[in-house]
Amino acid sequence: MTGSQATCDLLYQLGISANYKGFFHAAYAVSLCMERQDRLLLVTKWLYPDVAKRYKTNWKAVERNIRTVSIIAWKRNRTLLESLAQRPLDRHLCSTEFLALLCHTVYSAEFQDFS
Repeated sequence: MTGSQATCDLLYQLGISANYKGFFHAAYAVSLCMERQDRLLLVTKWLYPDVAKRYKTNWKAVERNIRTVSIIAWKRNRTLLESLAQRPLDRHLCSTEFLALLCHTVYSAEFQDFS
């Protein structure tokens, strides 16, 4: 399974469907982070602008849309979200935390496929 397919499957499992802009923004952001994980260090300079360019919007809209899908995941499948985080969560994840969790999950799944 490719990283982008795994990301989309994971988003669906979390209760996020493709009728949200944040679905596509998050999936593309994860694919960029799979290429260079250090993009997560400066999301407003390195990650969100690249996603915004692809979807012809601005970085603030990208952040907002990813935050929205993070909240949806929190409301619809908190159990899976906590399982992926390997800890109880007392609040929804901010957009950066959500992306980091998605990246970690997809990266771990790809690594296991090769071992």
